[in-house]
Amino acid sequence: MKSADPELTGGGNRFRIIDLIRRLGPIARVEIVERTNLSPATVSAITGGLIEDGLVTASHVEGGEPSGRGRPRVMLQLQAGILHAVGVKLSLGRISVAVTDFAGRAVHSLVLPVRLDRQPAETIADLVEDGVRQCVSDAGLRLEAISGLGIGIPGVIDASAGRSHWSPVFGHAVVNFAAMIERRLSLPTQIENDANLAALAESWFGRAQDLADFAVVTAEDTIGMGLLLGGRLHRGAHGIGAEFGHVKVEVDGALCRCGQRGCLDTVASGWALSRNPELLERAGDMLGLALANLMNVLNLPRIILTGSVLTSQELVANRLEAALDRFMLPTLREATEIVRHEWGDEMWARGAASLVLRRLYGEPP
Repeated sequence: MKSADPELTGGGNRFRIIDLIRRLGPIARVEIVERTNLSPATVSAITGGLIEDGLVTASHVEGGEPSGRGRPRVMLQLQAGILHAVGVKLSLGRISVAVTDFAGRAVHSLVLPVRLDRQPAETIADLVEDGVRQCVSDAGLRLEAISGLGIGIPGVIDASAGRSHWSPVFGHAVVNFAAMIERRLSLPTQIENDANLAALAESWFGRAQDLADFAVVTAEDTIGMGLLLGGRLHRGAHGIGAEFGHVKVEVDGALCRCGQRGCLDTVASGWALSRNPELLERAGDMLGLALANLMNVLNLPRIILTGSVLTSQELVANRLEAALDRFMLPTLREATEIVRHEWGDEMWARGAASLVLRRLYGEPP
């Protein structure tokens, strides 16, 4: 396939072009050249290969020149229905599943209300298998038409190894969940921290499509952070960062479910607030303090706040923003936009599906 030629895909060129067509298509090659700074020859070779592979369609539009003269313009668009991906989001009280097309649009989605934290890992894997099979069938597709599966899980997740080291869903047991799902569905399966998938979804479909650097803070049963730097997820040296819920905000503080003391999760997560509702004001203060310290280091242009604790508890979000005003350096605070974005279950699952789509687009390692 032309589009797989390593001389053309070096530096993620194939990924950049497919993603640009997804975002802005129909789009002409000349505009792709202008927006990517790639040579016309490189753009023509890669897009030609994509057309040959059936991933992109080309249509001719008359009157390409402003005067109406000249050759028709060739406009490129993704062939959205040629490939499909499935995304799954595990929460303590439900499993969310979405089937998306090659452009990342949801074809069908469903939610299975089920309490997961009292189930063994094998049972959870069975439930995920059932949900995926049902969602794919309801979408009018066969499982063989699915190119891969992405799963978002709260906790300390090693995406490269496909395992959970700690999660409120699985507990402290090390669970090779990706392998468990692959055995059941025979689909390439990737797992990822759910906050990272929130960041991917914001980058692909949400409030950060215009940015290469930003953070998403999620506050649900656990506190999480998805961090994009240079357009890439920042996972740290061992693939399990950024564990924002386990930054320390108190010396010798309350015992966290991770086994350590003083974690942000112990004062600001949904788990902590369900145990002690009087923590509401303090939750916002501690979230804001921890986030201010991080932003003073990173100087990001935008922070997106999501999750039930922040979207349903106005007091927490207001106290968080007040703490940012107090603890961030003024010049940095003025340059940082705070956005609140309430998510539905489908958005989380689409973020999980984007894991697969990034691989199909040719994201560089």
